[in-house]
Amino acid sequence: MSLIQRLSVLGMAAMAMGLVASHDYGAALTKSILFYEGQRSGKLPPTQRITWRKDSALRDGFEIGVDLVGGYYDAGDNVKFTFPMAFSITMLAWSLLEFGQSLGTDLQHSLKAIQWGTDYLLKATSVPGFVFAQVGDPYGDHNCWERPEDMDTPRTPYAVSKEFPGSEVSAEIAAALAASSMVFRPINRGYSARLLKRARMVFEFADKYRGSYNDSLGPWACPFYCDYSGYQDELVWGAAWLLRATKAPYYRNYVLANIQNLDKSSSFAEFGWDTKHAGINVLVSRLIKSQTPEPFITNADKFVCSVLPESPTVSVSYSPGGLLIKPGGSNLQHATALSFLLLVYSRRLSKDSRVIHCGNVVATPARLIQVARSQVDYILGSNPLNMSYIVGYSKKFPERIHHRGSSLPSITQHPQHIDCTGGATYFYTDNPNPNLLTGAVVGGPDIKDSYADSRADFAHSEPTTYINAPLVGLLAYFKSH
Repeated sequence: MSLIQRLSVLGMAAMAMGLVASHDYGAALTKSILFYEGQRSGKLPPTQRITWRKDSALRDGFEIGVDLVGGYYDAGDNVKFTFPMAFSITMLAWSLLEFGQSLGTDLQHSLKAIQWGTDYLLKATSVPGFVFAQVGDPYGDHNCWERPEDMDTPRTPYAVSKEFPGSEVSAEIAAALAASSMVFRPINRGYSARLLKRARMVFEFADKYRGSYNDSLGPWACPFYCDYSGYQDELVWGAAWLLRATKAPYYRNYVLANIQNLDKSSSFAEFGWDTKHAGINVLVSRLIKSQTPEPFITNADKFVCSVLPESPTVSVSYSPGGLLIKPGGSNLQHATALSFLLLVYSRRLSKDSRVIHCGNVVATPARLIQVARSQVDYILGSNPLNMSYIVGYSKKFPERIHHRGSSLPSITQHPQHIDCTGGATYFYTDNPNPNLLTGAVVGGPDIKDSYADSRADFAHSEPTTYINAPLVGLLAYFKSH
């Protein structure tokens, strides 16, 4: 074990012994859900709580006669990318399905956050034979520093179709709608049924017309949200969620028949908006119990051993302060998503009265929970900088996040139009952002636990919807445990 890994283990052990200050998980939870109101596109409701945000993109899709108003901006820009948006909704729904009973007064806001997304996904799949994968020209948008309320860059809609398929984005929408249908089933059966019906249709479309949207929409979707892992994992992921929502043998058989199509290398340790392998294994391990040994349980166990810092087969890195690190930008997406899977799988292990053997290391359900909590606590401020990476939580948090709306004065303060280049002054200033995007979780520190708090350093300072989504479930659990 490397020195960094040993330090990480010691840091986690200290946390387990209560040597680290406790956190207000409930307050962090409330803020992490509030963040989604700051990412809303479209006509904002009277109940909007982040009031510096106003209506935006009210004519999306109108040029082609389709209503594509609504949904979420994925990060600090003003483009609507359906692939990561749908994954964020899937994870919000999963958070509620697992830990919704712990949400308390935040439940209603969580449901609204999900429905803001599912309402849009219904619009994006409303034209037979088409799935709208994106709204907005990312190159035009990224060359400007404009408030969403001021956008004058092209709002071009991009769709996949029978001739130009996009199985990954379509199947992820199916997963989001199926998962969300279960969330709404106890409270709005009509809406739940509508989501599930659409999920089935979109999944059939994704499966029948197979292909990656890289090939059709690559010039616009890449390099922002290219699908690097292929679309086979989304097809199995979508089928798994439909299996959980319907218990239909068709989806069970589909999962079993198509699981061998997934990459057999180290992908069992991957999970995020692009690669679903670890999530599939954790999800399906509770749904299908037929084969011995069960491949899903075997691979879910291998996933755990790839994350635990003391495991001989660990495949992630840890910073000296104990943060899980993987290559690429927006690292906290890995810390939240993988921790969420550890927490969910720990419950499966407890139910089965089972432990995992990683070589000579024994991983108990309690150890999985401990590692997940160490990541949450790091994000909340138990780190070498004593800094929260959730905007608005604790006394010290990122103040110069890479986010157009947050960094530019609100329309209330500055009603005049700010054009494409007019925002540059605000981008380059050292002043804190004038608008607090409460609850936003940024990309996070580097492998040495350092954080520059610079708008220009977008790989570390930009928030995204898919960083927050798994964190909602984690915070709900730790709030009540």
